[in-house]
Amino acid sequence: MEAVEAKAAPLPDDPTTGEKPAVLIIGGLGYTGQFLAKYIHENHLASELRLVDKHLPELAWVAPEFKEAVSRDRFVQADASREQSFPRIFDRTNGNEFDYVFNCGGETRFSQEDDVYKVRSYDLSMAVGKECARRKIKCYVENSTGMVYKPESTPRKETDKLKPWSKLAKWKLQAEEDLEKIEGLNLLVLRVAHVYGPYTRKFLSTALCMARVYQSMGKEMRWLWKESLKTNMVHVDDVVRALWTGVEWYGKASSLPRKPAPVFNIVDHGNTSQGTTASLIQQVFDIKTGFHSTLISAFARLNLDHVVDDVNDETLDPWADLQSKAGISQTTPLSPFMEKELLKDTDLCLDGSLFEKETGFTYKHEKITKELMEEIIESYKVMGWWP
Repeated sequence: MEAVEAKAAPLPDDPTTGEKPAVLIIGGLGYTGQFLAKYIHENHLASELRLVDKHLPELAWVAPEFKEAVSRDRFVQADASREQSFPRIFDRTNGNEFDYVFNCGGETRFSQEDDVYKVRSYDLSMAVGKECARRKIKCYVENSTGMVYKPESTPRKETDKLKPWSKLAKWKLQAEEDLEKIEGLNLLVLRVAHVYGPYTRKFLSTALCMARVYQSMGKEMRWLWKESLKTNMVHVDDVVRALWTGVEWYGKASSLPRKPAPVFNIVDHGNTSQGTTASLIQQVFDIKTGFHSTLISAFARLNLDHVVDDVNDETLDPWADLQSKAGISQTTPLSPFMEKELLKDTDLCLDGSLFEKETGFTYKHEKITKELMEEIIESYKVMGWWP
């Protein structure tokens, strides 16, 4: 199954060199990194495209249609948080610098210790940011998270109060603030909602795996808290288009770096809530969905560790059984394992209008639909991940 194609107008060649920009993607084998590489490659947007990742392509769950974009000749295996790796990461054979550097790397798992985020996310951002400033890179993009705001059910604007509600977000915000202080860094920050799309293996994939378990058991799938709890999303095709639109826009300023560094929310128009997801899951899986009573939710709020353990106990063994029956023996990135940080009664609700107004960007996927959810499941089947 082919992912939805997202074509871009080829970028005008640089009038001074006659060349398209040279692009470096840190975390190029991560979920967003792979889609960004494919988008740039298929639309012939770059004169040179290099992907850097700690992992090897063979271990990165690369789907067939990404093989060309993330090919070995574009790939450098390196830890971009370590200064001694920089010559291999940044040096080009023609002696020129990269034009755009996208940081799609860092720790993406939730509920890790602070040290893990500091070393794998914060230190990475700071090391790459300093090197980009030193090499006078035209634009460095920090791919951040919308979880940095004080949670509210009304959409958060970029100027609203910041109060990160996950450890991942805490360190992402620290990186944002400290990158801003680096002299001469052409910094652009994008705060992204929950990303979904083919092969997704984060937030939404957990709900889909749980739904498959409840479907197999013939049980109702019930959520904590309330239907109106906001879980805003954005399709990965729109995320990578936004990343590219951002760097094009950044360079149009009369003087660089832009100060203060521009920060934009990236989120679709669906204002997705738990109720939205429950309704779509009911349609796709043909199972009953609902919400626990306020009494149970109040109990859960006080005993979240216990509740999370119970949920995981209920789903993990049946999921393993489903995989076994389907003959899935290899490790897959899918699991119904529920992270405590994602089960919090906190709204992820963003206002993305500033980016659209400033750059003229438009979303191709206005909101998540039954068809887009089914497309995700089909992509899992293509990879042999889905029981």
